[in-house]
Amino acid sequence: MKLLGSRIFWGILLILGGIALLLENLNILRIGGLIWGIILGIGGLVFLSVYVENRTMWWPLIPGVTLLSICVAALGETFLPSISEFTGGVVVLGGIGLSFFLVYLVSRENWWAIIPAGVLVTLGVISVIDAGNFNVDTGGYFFIGIGLTFFLVGILPTPQGQMKWAFIPAVVLLVMGVLITTAVQDILVYIWPLFIILGGGYLIFKAVVSGRSGR
Repeated sequence: MKLLGSRIFWGILLILGGIALLLENLNILRIGGLIWGIILGIGGLVFLSVYVENRTMWWPLIPGVTLLSICVAALGETFLPSISEFTGGVVVLGGIGLSFFLVYLVSRENWWAIIPAGVLVTLGVISVIDAGNFNVDTGGYFFIGIGLTFFLVGILPTPQGQMKWAFIPAVVLLVMGVLITTAVQDILVYIWPLFIILGGGYLIFKAVVSGRSGR
């Protein structure tokens, strides 16, 4: 914790990063990615050490894992540029998503962290698909990923019990994702209104039933 608040420590890291960036911009020495990767990795380890010292503080997990994921992406771009072109996005976004999932694992009260975790991992996977030019509609995969995220919210344990409400958006998003990926978007103009009609009918039915029971 003392290291995290040390101005000298962060000052040295910034000076090293600035020197590396200047040398690279002047085409004197191309080690900027390597230096920045090391600096970001050190910063990530510092934040994680704060969590190790005090397990009740979950917030350092987010910047810690995020900085380490950016470190891996920077080092990958330096040493494996051809591979990093495809994996850079999933490494960074997936790493940030992992940090939120760790926040949930630390304390089940942080069930909300599952949602940004799932969204970020989904975006990371989509970035790989886009980089690969597979000529597929990633919109459907986005809906499927978010649907699976809400499905996890519904089945994973929390202090309040299962979040069963999450199954509703999970089913809707999964159905939409499957429909889009199977190239039947044209029938959505008919299916979506039917879902709305059924939802309205269900609400009216519940209101009538509860009204009768209240007499």
